[in-house]
Amino acid sequence: MDTSTRSDPGAGTRDGGDPYTATRPGTGRDPAARREDGATESTPADAAAVDDPDAELERAVSFVRETVSAADADGVVINMSGGLDSTVAAAIAVEALGSDRVYGLILPCNKIGAHHARDAEGLAEALGIDHDTVHLQPLLAQFGSVAPDRFGLHDEPTLVGNATARLRMTLAYLAANATGRLVCGTTNRSERLLGYLTKHGDGAADLLPLGHLYKTEVRALAETLEVPGFVLEKPPTAGLLAGQRDADDLGADYDVVDSVLRLAVDEGVEAGTVAARLGLDRETVDDLLERHRATEHKRTPPPMPDRGGSA
Repeated sequence: MDTSTRSDPGAGTRDGGDPYTATRPGTGRDPAARREDGATESTPADAAAVDDPDAELERAVSFVRETVSAADADGVVINMSGGLDSTVAAAIAVEALGSDRVYGLILPCNKIGAHHARDAEGLAEALGIDHDTVHLQPLLAQFGSVAPDRFGLHDEPTLVGNATARLRMTLAYLAANATGRLVCGTTNRSERLLGYLTKHGDGAADLLPLGHLYKTEVRALAETLEVPGFVLEKPPTAGLLAGQRDADDLGADYDVVDSVLRLAVDEGVEAGTVAARLGLDRETVDDLLERHRATEHKRTPPPMPDRGGSA
């Protein structure tokens, strides 16, 4: 079963001053002090961000440029929420293609998302990209009104969240089809490995420039891109329900999540050793790794019968 949609952080407090004045997002925020092992003072060593953010940025920029060129596409469409991942993905796309080939869609679905939408509009303007804001609540309400009663969306936050994510992606592909562009997704590696996304919603895209980066690594890239401080400081949340936070859904914040996934998934370290090495209780590690196992279907193509050896 899908989780509620996840793409970007949500509510947070802005830094003082106007964060929307740079050609690309930036406030001159200094990166956190790093220890000799590469971790920040507030980040476990095993969750350390990329060693060379500048090189990683160039890698992501080249990836976007080459993918769009190979598809003979006119640019990319990106859903922007005002949060970390979509802001970084949009900034990378602008670096790769130029602002005239990047189009942003801002798709609030309720009152909770309204101020995130204003942030996204300001960020899109700072990046110099064309963008439109579409309020999805009327579309979601109409969708709910024609759905069979047995599948009603009333008081079902998971159903509402997944339906909203799929409506957002429907609009993104409408824009992409109409303009000859690709849909640029915003999902990061942490979300992918935990299945913390909606199938055919925020999990659907033509390219994922952040798909190989853990959340902590995306944050490091954001500092290199001079993303405004208020975006960096937003607590990660889907922004669909008041008070919802990724850390509550996942049972740990991303510093812990990324540390566990690096050791268990990337290095194959056994769960008990992971817990001991990171100083975590075994239940937290087991819960994260069970989520990883249970959501494998979100990272693979749909299964189909074998043709008996034929290609």
